[in-house]
Amino acid sequence: MSGLLNDRQSRTGWLLIIVSAVYLVYFIKMRLLAEGLPIARKEWAYFIGMSICLMLGTANVRFAAMREEKRKAERSNKNSA
Repeated sequence: MSGLLNDRQSRTGWLLIIVSAVYLVYFIKMRLLAEGLPIARKEWAYFIGMSICLMLGTANVRFAAMREEKRKAERSNKNSA
C-alpha cells in the first residue's frame, strides 16, 4: 500500500510538470515571441500559476523519491538488525 501512495505522489508530480511545461512552452512560443494581440492580465496570471505548478510538481517528485529512499534505508536497517 505504501508503494502505491508513493507512486501516486510521483505520478501527480509528473502530471503537474508536463501540463505546466506544455503551457509555458506554448505561452512563450505563441504569445511572447509571435506578433499578435496584447497579452491580457488573465494570461499573465495563468503564466504565473503554471510556473508555480511546475515548481510544485518538481517538489512533489523529489519528495516522493526522498520518501522512497528513506523507506529503503529503514528496511535495510530492520533486515540487518
